[in-house]
Amino acid sequence: MKIKNKEIGDGCPTYIIAEMSANHGGELSRAIKILQAAKNCGADCLKVQVYTPDTMTIDSDKIFFQIEKGTWKNQNLYDLYKIAHTPWEWLSILKQEADRINIDFLATPFDMTAVDHLEKIGIDFYKIASQELTDIPLIKYVASMNKPMIVSTGMGTIKEISKAVDTITSQSRSGLSLLKCSSAYPAPVEGMNLKTIVDMKTRFNVPIGLSDHTLGSISAITAVALGASIIEKHFCLDKAFESVDSSFSMDPEELKRMIEDIRLTEKALGIVSYDLTVEEEYSRNFRRSIFAVKDISKGTRLTQDNIRIIRPAYGLAPENLEALIGKTAKKDIERGTPINWDLIL
Repeated sequence: MKIKNKEIGDGCPTYIIAEMSANHGGELSRAIKILQAAKNCGADCLKVQVYTPDTMTIDSDKIFFQIEKGTWKNQNLYDLYKIAHTPWEWLSILKQEADRINIDFLATPFDMTAVDHLEKIGIDFYKIASQELTDIPLIKYVASMNKPMIVSTGMGTIKEISKAVDTITSQSRSGLSLLKCSSAYPAPVEGMNLKTIVDMKTRFNVPIGLSDHTLGSISAITAVALGASIIEKHFCLDKAFESVDSSFSMDPEELKRMIEDIRLTEKALGIVSYDLTVEEEYSRNFRRSIFAVKDISKGTRLTQDNIRIIRPAYGLAPENLEALIGKTAKKDIERGTPINWDLIL
């Protein structure tokens, strides 16, 4: 998969998405600062969500529209989305700023009118949220734009994920990635089941990433070690500024540290290799080998008492000990001398 000039997949740097969501708090200036901060932290991309309360739901007080538990407990859906949404008139401004500072700009549309608006501002690729995984008409419409797509799979069964994948690949050849996701806010670490990433890579044969709602960076770094090619984390400027998503978002210091740790993880993973590093070449000197541990006079037989396997590795390899026992010293051998065949008759 390729996003603009970046390759996504095995052997490529992990693609880091900073999710702004509602952390702008209704202020365009804060949204711009979040975008700039994501760039400064080393993120590859800033993501926004594109909806209005009316494109997401209806204004109703019926029990179906009330949130009963979790971060947004006792809130009405319509009222929540009214607070959390990103005004559409901001999107072209944010994209222009993203282009100016050279950070990718990704958007999650939640209905077809959002897709149409994003097409007008020249969006390069799309994200499908976990809750919309089963909205096949929306997925089909987005896929028809023939642009790369990233799809979160929270709550998805294999059958639901497969149907979304089949819908996309039947419409587009522009690239697809799936994100393992636990749709809880915040998500408990013990419910992440990150080993699923390995199975998803084999099962779907596309780059797999992680949309991570856990606190901290351990899940993201573990996911990279398991082969994740994309990491998405919610991002805010300051947790002291409370917003709908701030409680499970990273601040700049946390995001920067996570990205640094991911880059170190990539270096540590390296490649499959049994070759020695330069450092290991030197360390080989401190393996064990056979040394004289007592002074041995010329003509004396070698025994377990006067030669031993010790560090360092300047003598014969330990496997030669049995063959040496009973041999005769060709010359005087001083204690601490590495044993080699030139010293033995």
